[in-house]
Amino acid sequence: MKTRTLGNTGFDISEVGLGCWQLGGDFGPIDSNTIEEIFAAALDSGINFFDTADVYGAGASESFVGQHLGSLNPKPVIASKYGRGAGTYPDGYSLTDIRDNLKRAQDRLRCDSIDLIQLHCIPTEVMRRGEIFDWLRTVQQEKHIKFFGASVETVEEGLICAEQEDLSSLQVIFNIFRQKLVDELLPMAAEKNIGIIARLPLASGLLSGKFKADTQFDKTDHRNFNKDGEAFNVGETFAGIPFTKGVELAGRIKELTPEGYTTAQMAMRWILDHPAVTTIIPGASRAQQAVENAKVSELPSLSAELHAELKGFYKDEVAAHIRGVY
Repeated sequence: MKTRTLGNTGFDISEVGLGCWQLGGDFGPIDSNTIEEIFAAALDSGINFFDTADVYGAGASESFVGQHLGSLNPKPVIASKYGRGAGTYPDGYSLTDIRDNLKRAQDRLRCDSIDLIQLHCIPTEVMRRGEIFDWLRTVQQEKHIKFFGASVETVEEGLICAEQEDLSSLQVIFNIFRQKLVDELLPMAAEKNIGIIARLPLASGLLSGKFKADTQFDKTDHRNFNKDGEAFNVGETFAGIPFTKGVELAGRIKELTPEGYTTAQMAMRWILDHPAVTTIIPGASRAQQAVENAKVSELPSLSAELHAELKGFYKDEVAAHIRGVY
């Protein structure tokens, strides 16, 4: 597993991390034995970066991360998020609220100080006012966190957050179906030494090429209840593309997969070929998925010709179908 340095943190993290949203049950039920196997496979594969949030399973994901990783030595880098919880979102932000939520997260994660806390898709206006970043600096001085960043939904939000000189990272939706970031946000992040954490690298699994138009998801899976943005930003599910259209487009992508790659690995390698990206954080609902994802770090870069073809495909065939803020 290759590593890249995460912004100004000094943390050398694996190019492929593990997204832990699914450990809260938000992609359907998952049992504790499976979770244990996923963590073991991830660690054995060289993954040392784990991303979670306080609202994933109402704290369940953070608790599993703390249970399985909290006592390790050396300890992996653990990132969590704040800002979407009940009583906080959309207008309950304050220094006291941040501090209280972080104390609870520290207990669940079993750590004295959280490596990286990220604002969790908070309202744009709250970012623009800026006082929330001062509150983050205060809890940083109090040792509740080591560094802070932001998980954002739009290029505009990323640029607003990047005005903070001590911002360590931006977490963004970035994949073959969501290429808008390439033109402005990624170059800016590279210039300012802001780490880029790419979430939804497979567009909620679409870019695995394994879904069919009649694929069904568990009733507790956000790919069932948020496929059209009924619960939160539609871009967080299938990259904002209507599911049946996404299946069709993914089939076209599958035809471009070079020998030696699965379609999912090609899609993730495409992201890592952008040097501004620090890590990708695919989820895994079983151990073998974590192993296959980790292999992407060692795969050769895609050809310039394939990159050009995928860029043209996005522009001509995909972009018009993306819904939601971007």
